[in-house]
Amino acid sequence: QVQLVESGGGLVQAGGSLRVSCAASGRVFKIDATGWYRQAPGNQRELIANVSSGGVTHYADSVKGRFTVSRDNAKNTVYLQMNSLKPEDTAVYYCNVKTDDSPPDYYWGQGTQVTVSS
Repeated sequence: QVQLVESGGGLVQAGGSLRVSCAASGRVFKIDATGWYRQAPGNQRELIANVSSGGVTHYADSVKGRFTVSRDNAKNTVYLQMNSLKPEDTAVYYCNVKTDDSPPDYYWGQGTQVTVSS
């Protein structure tokens, strides 16, 4: 079994920073891409950042310039550095991995709550 565990969430003040991580445990598998999603109450889950196996990153306009995603393959961990946080960033943040299989497998973490106060 493969498990993804997000951590690092919490309550921060607007303008502050927070780093959330997603650690994979269980069997070793090839990762094609890793994405960060977030979901606020009443909203659909949205993709905010992703990184390919080649290290190519993309960001949603809402977080571009403020958030940075990185990977540490040796630790099977992906990080999301969040700077200049705004109350609008309040959401549950999820990581997702896509395996390099045919067909690919998708794994979701349980999410970590990020709350940004004014």
